[in-house]
Amino acid sequence: MAALALPLPRGHSIDRIAVVLPAHNEEEHLGRALQAVQRAADALRRLRPAVDIHVTVVLDSCTDGSAAITARYAAADPRFSGLEVSFRNTGASRAAGIRAAGIGPSRRRPPGKRWTPPPWAGRTWLANTDADSQVPENWLLRQLEFAEAGADAVLGSVEPDPAGMDPELLRRWLERHPFEEDHPHVYGANFGVRASAYLAAGGFPKLASHEDRTLVQSLRNRAFTVTATDSMRVLTSGRIHARAPHGFGAYLRTLGRRRPPAVD
Repeated sequence: MAALALPLPRGHSIDRIAVVLPAHNEEEHLGRALQAVQRAADALRRLRPAVDIHVTVVLDSCTDGSAAITARYAAADPRFSGLEVSFRNTGASRAAGIRAAGIGPSRRRPPGKRWTPPPWAGRTWLANTDADSQVPENWLLRQLEFAEAGADAVLGSVEPDPAGMDPELLRRWLERHPFEEDHPHVYGANFGVRASAYLAAGGFPKLASHEDRTLVQSLRNRAFTVTATDSMRVLTSGRIHARAPHGFGAYLRTLGRRRPPAVD
C-alpha cells in the first residue's frame, strides 16, 4: 500500500477498536487466543462501554479446524467474525483483516476512483495479536490509555509459554529479553497502532516475516510517537516449528542451537 498524505491528529480519544488476528492452521491454540481476546474486550466494555470493538480472525489457507472454532465464536458473539484468505503471508493477512474492518482502500473499488480515508481514522485503534498467543485482560484498556495519552503506536512485550518448552531455551530467551518499559523489541503478537498513522506509514507490507518491524520503522521514519511497554504482556507459543520463515518460532529454534546476539 502506498503511503498517504493524511492529517495526523494525535492524542485523540478512541471510540473504535479493530482487533486483527491472523491464523494458519492454529486449531491447537486458537480457542485460547480468542477466549483471551474476548476477556480483554469484556474488560474494556465494563469501563468504556461506548467504545466499539470488533475482532477479525483472518483464516489464511487453513485446512484444519480453525474456521470452525472461529465460526463458533462469531455465532455466539457479534463482535467476532472470520475472513478466509489464501495468501500464506502474514503481512498480507494482517493488512486484509484491517481492510475488512473498513480501514484502507478496498481492492474492489472502481478503477480510477480516488480513495478518501475515513474521517474517524484518528479515533480508531488497530490492535494486533497472533492465533498462538493469549493477551492479558488489560490488553485493550492499556492500549487505549496509551493512545489517548498521545501514542501513535504501542509495542507490547511477549513471554514464551513455558508449557512444553525446553527450560534452557526459555532461560536463554529471558536472559536476552528482560521485561521492562521502553524495550527495543517489536512483536506482531502485541502491537497496536492508530489507524491514521497506519495509513500514513503505508500499512503492513506483504511480507511473510518482519511485517511488524517494517511498519514500525516506517512509523518512526515519519516521526510518529511509538511507545514500548511491558504493562500488557502477551503469552505466546514457545514452539520452534515456525509458521513464518523468519518469525518468532524460527528465532527460538536458532536460539536453541547457539548463543546469538539478542534480536526481536
